[in-house]
Amino acid sequence: MHIEMKGISKYFGDAAVLDNVQFSLEPGEIHALVGENGAGKSTLMKVLTGVYAKDSGDIFIDEKRVCLTGPKQAENAGICFVYQELNSLLDMSVSANLFLGKELKNRFGILNERQMKIRTMALLESLDIKLNPDELLKNLSVGQRQMIEIAKAFLVNAEVIILDEPTAALTEKEVRKLFYVVRLLKSNGISFIYISHRMEEIFELCDRVTVMRDGRSVGTELIKDTTSDSLIKMMIGRSLGNLFEKEPSEYGKILLRAAGLGKRNLFCDVSFEVRAGEILGFAGLMGAGRTEIAKTLFGFYSADSGKLFVKGKEIPLNNYNPSKAIKLGMAFITEDRKEEGLMLDESVSKNLSLTNLPKISLLRFILSYAKEKKLTESAFSEFCIRCTGKDPLCGNLSGGNQQKVVFAKWLFTDPDILILDEPTRGVDVGAKQEIYKIIIGLAKKGVAVIMISSELPEILGICDRVAVVHEGRICRFLSCSSATQDKIITLATGGEINE
Repeated sequence: MHIEMKGISKYFGDAAVLDNVQFSLEPGEIHALVGENGAGKSTLMKVLTGVYAKDSGDIFIDEKRVCLTGPKQAENAGICFVYQELNSLLDMSVSANLFLGKELKNRFGILNERQMKIRTMALLESLDIKLNPDELLKNLSVGQRQMIEIAKAFLVNAEVIILDEPTAALTEKEVRKLFYVVRLLKSNGISFIYISHRMEEIFELCDRVTVMRDGRSVGTELIKDTTSDSLIKMMIGRSLGNLFEKEPSEYGKILLRAAGLGKRNLFCDVSFEVRAGEILGFAGLMGAGRTEIAKTLFGFYSADSGKLFVKGKEIPLNNYNPSKAIKLGMAFITEDRKEEGLMLDESVSKNLSLTNLPKISLLRFILSYAKEKKLTESAFSEFCIRCTGKDPLCGNLSGGNQQKVVFAKWLFTDPDILILDEPTRGVDVGAKQEIYKIIIGLAKKGVAVIMISSELPEILGICDRVAVVHEGRICRFLSCSSATQDKIITLATGGEINE
C-alpha cells in the first residue's frame, strides 16, 4: 500500500496543531516519524485514520484520494493504529480484548469462545507471549498489556500498521521479539509507520525518517544518509550536547533502608539503603519485581516480612500506606501515568492540587483558588509544560507534557525521598534531558532518589549505583562508574559476572 499525505493542516480552535504537513509511505517500508512531544506525530496519524477530520490537505491511498471517517473504516482499508496509551478493558480477559469488535460466532450467532481462545493461544505463541487467554488484563503488567495491544494489529489483515511508542514498556527480550515480527511482516509487503523517541531503535529498524517540529514536517531522510545528532537538531532546533550531565555526588545520611523486605509471590529478602544525595537505580527484566518493590516501599502493597526504616526510624508495616509515606516525606512517580499517575479528565490545576492541598488551603480546609492558580503557573513555568489554553485537561496534553505534570504534582510536595518508576517512558529526547536535569538537581539538594528504568543507558548515565533484580531478589549491587549494559543484562537474566 502506498500512502501520500499532502498539505495536511488541523486546528483545535485557533491553534494550528498541524500546518501543511507532508508525509508518504511506500509498500514494505518501515518509516519512522519523530519529533518532540506535542510536535503533531500522533495527531497526524489520527488524521490519517479518521479519528480527527483534517481542515485542509489531501490523503491518497494507492493514488486514490480518500477521506477516512474513523478507525473502523481505516481498519477496513487496511490501516491499523496501535496507540501509545493503552486502550485495554482491564476487567476483560486477554482473549476478549484481542477479539473486541471482531468476535467469532457460531452459525447460531452465539460467541464461539473456544475458537477465540484457540486463535488467541496461536497468536500469542507466534509472538512468543506467554499468557493465559483467560487472564484478566488488570492482573498483567503495563508491558504485557502493551504486547496485547500490538498483537491486536496482527488479527486484522492490515497492510499498514502504525506503532506509537510500541517499546516504551517492553523488556529487551520483548523488543527483540517485536522487531523480529515487524521484519517478518515487512518481508511480506506490510508497511509500518514507527513513532518512537528511541533513536537506537529508529536506526536499527527503519528505512526512512520524517521529522516533525511544532506541527510542521521539517524533512524526510533515508536512515542510511543521516545521523542521530542530525535528527535531534531537526527535532529541537539545537544540538543536545551531553544528555547526562552527572557530576560526582556527596552523600548524606541514610534516608531509606530496607532489611529483608518480602512480599509473598512477588519478591523476597530485599535489603538496601539509599542516602541523601544518592541516585540508586533498579534494573532487571519486566516481572522481576522492581515495580512491586517500589510500590511496597510507598505503601501500595503490605510487606509480609522484613523491616523498613525511614530517616533512621523503623516504620510499622502492618498499617503502612501511601498517605503515611507522603507524611514521611516520600513521593512516588508511577510507570503508568494514565491509570495511576493522573486524572486525565481533570485539569492540570486539579491534578496538582491533589497532592498539594496544604499549600493551596486556607486554615487547612478552605481551598484558595488564588494559591491554586499560582501553583499551576509555577508548574507551567518551572517544568516547561506546553499546551493550548491556560489550564487544559490533562488528557489533552501530549505524553511528555503529561509526565511533566506528574513530576510537578509530586515535586511540589518537597519530598526527601523520591521513587521513580520508568520516569521517561514515552518521552522525547529533549524532554528526557529536562527530566534528567530535574532528577540530578534534586539529588544535589539532598533528595534520596530510587529510579527504576528499562533503559540501561539512563541507569548508567545518571545513577550512582544500580541494584540488579532477578526473580524477586536483588542479586547484585554495581557501581555505575564501572558497570556496563552487558553486565547488568547478564545478572538480570540469572547469569554470573566476574569482577
